Amino acid sequence: MNTADFSVVLPEVLLSLYAMLALVVFVYTGKDKHAVFSIWLTSGVLILLAAIIGFGQSAESTAFNDMFTDDSFSRFAKVFILISAAIVLVMGQDYASKRDMLKFEYPLLVALAVVGMMVMVSAGSLLTLYMGLELQSLALYVVASFRRDSAKSTEAGLKYFVLGALSSGLLLYGSSLIYGFAGTTQFGGILEATQVEHLSVGLLLGLVFVLAGLAFKVSAAPFHMWTPDVMRGLQHLLRHF
Repeated sequence: MNTADFSVVLPEVLLSLYAMLALVVFVYTGKDKHAVFSIWLTSGVLILLAAIIGFGQSAESTAFNDMFTDDSFSRFAKVFILISAAIVLVMGQDYASKRDMLKFEYPLLVALAVVGMMVMVSAGSLLTLYMGLELQSLALYVVASFRRDSAKSTEAGLKYFVLGALSSGLLLYGSSLIYGFAGTTQFGGILEATQVEHLSVGLLLGLVFVLAGLAFKVSAAPFHMWTPDVMRGLQHLLRHF
C-alpha cells in the first residue's frame, strides 16, 4: 500500500482505529460506566468523518489496483451512512438506558458495521465487496444477540450467524466461478465478460450464486425464510421485562 492508496481509504482506517482503541480504553477504564460517553464520542467521530468526506477532494480516485473506488456517489453514500448512524445512536440512547441495554460496546459495534458499509459502497471488486459485507455482518451478528441473558436474543444471533455463513459460502463460491471463467473479480471486467454472444455456463452459474448470496444477506424472496425467526428474536430486545 502506497501513500496514494492510504489517502483514499483514510476515513475507513481512522474509524477502524478509533473503534479498536476505544474498545481497549473503555475495557480498562470502567466499561459500562462510560456507555453514554461512548455513544456521544462515537457519534461525534461519525459526524466529523462525514464532514471530512463531504468537504474533501472531489476528484475520482482508486486504490489497490482499482479494487477500491472513491467517487462522488460513494462519498455521498458514506456521508449518508455516517450521519444516519450518528443520529440512530443518539436517538436510541434513552430507549436503551430504560431497558438496561446501554453498554459501551454497542456504539463501537455500530462503528465497525459502518466501516463495512463504507467499504461496500466503494467496492470495485467482488473481493472488496465481500470484505465490507462480512465486516458489517459480523458486527451485526453480535448486535442481534446483544442481550446475553435472553434465550430469544441468543437464538436470533445464532440463526443470523449460521444463515450469514451459508450466504457467505454461496457468495464466495460464485466469486470463484466468476474469476475462473471471466479471469477477473473487477466489476468492469465482469461486465465486459458478459458482453458476448454466448455466455459461458460457468460464468452464468457464478453470477447466480453471487446473486443468491446477496439475496440471502438482504432476505429477499425466495431466500427470506430465515428472517421471521431472527426478527422475532430481535423483537425481544425491544421489550421490557
